[in-house]
Amino acid sequence: MDFDDQLRRYFGTADIATLSPDGLAAGAERMRVEFGMTQDRGRRFALWALMHMLGVAPDLDVAFADPADRDAARDFMEMAEPDED
Repeated sequence: MDFDDQLRRYFGTADIATLSPDGLAAGAERMRVEFGMTQDRGRRFALWALMHMLGVAPDLDVAFADPADRDAARDFMEMAEPDED
């Protein structure tokens, strides 16, 4: 699935700017539920990354039991930060 597909799946639209606060909260909750149920490491990481970008991701120590997954998430967070140059 691509990014737009993920947005449609959880929020019902690919245009997240059109969501009400309640719509955003409902989609975030759907993501949290799926994140908690998903066993596939790659899928969990992708869900966590999307949640991180939306500001609703769980803390790394809660989200990932494997230290390598936490390190990958930290790397993602660094790459996703805007340049200060």
